[in-house]
Amino acid sequence: LFRSHCSAVLQCLVPGEGERYIMADPWQECMDHAIAVARNAGTEICKALKNERTVMLKSSPADLVTETDQKVEKMIISSIKEKFPSHSFIGEESVAAGEGCVLSDNPTWIIDPIDGTTNFVHRFPFVAVSIGFTVNKKIEFGVVYSCVEDKMYTGRKGKGAFCNGEKLQVSGQKDITQSLIVTELGSDRSPEVIKVVLSNMERLLCIPVHGVRAVGTAAVNMCLVATGGADAYFEMGIHCWDMAAAAVIVSEAGGVVTDVTGGEFDLMSRRIITASSSAIAKSIAKVLQIIPLERDDGKKED
Repeated sequence: LFRSHCSAVLQCLVPGEGERYIMADPWQECMDHAIAVARNAGTEICKALKNERTVMLKSSPADLVTETDQKVEKMIISSIKEKFPSHSFIGEESVAAGEGCVLSDNPTWIIDPIDGTTNFVHRFPFVAVSIGFTVNKKIEFGVVYSCVEDKMYTGRKGKGAFCNGEKLQVSGQKDITQSLIVTELGSDRSPEVIKVVLSNMERLLCIPVHGVRAVGTAAVNMCLVATGGADAYFEMGIHCWDMAAAAVIVSEAGGVVTDVTGGEFDLMSRRIITASSSAIAKSIAKVLQIIPLERDDGKKED
């Protein structure tokens, strides 16, 4: 017989032995809520796709935001805050509006309400709700809902990765010359950055690799690595809300997640490689030219 003691502990009554306390899963309730909220947000996004959209610019002429981005983020944060009022939040549109981007040890929800806003604006059918959750600055779980496709990707530290309930497994490819790579051109339109982005693609194509693809959403790109449909994804210039959820999905599908230098992944660094194997990740890191970036947390790179 069990009776609830708190969200993380169950009080167990054992006949003849009195009471025992056992640890339950402290974050499953959070993950279940994240899935429900992501699905509701996806419904709102799919409705909005049928209507006219008001488009605004952020950091560049290619860095877009819509009223739907802002509305959906408010909806997600409001729902989570109501249930978990002591938790912290980092949201793409909240940061754009001037809120800080601080990753603390407190349970923290890292939210991109529409990953693939440019796709959304053009009705290109790859847009996703991305919700990552960290504790002690480590990613506990991630939820990515590719709402037009109705694909719910989930990953929980130590418990595997799934899409619509089906277990995910990376391709396991180790030979870079046999690989399909996913990346993006990014939203920075400065000539010096574009030159490096195109040069990096050229370097990979000349290895050679089988091909390079771009879907238009970092979270879905990474989830494609988790499914085995692509063998690697890399990008520089994205943000923690683009990476948090999908990074754990890739790692739980058996993939590797590293920095673009080949070193340890840093969620606030704005750069990432996810791959089907460490061999592929190292092969990519070896040829990449690094783009200097300001970190999400404002700290200086070593």
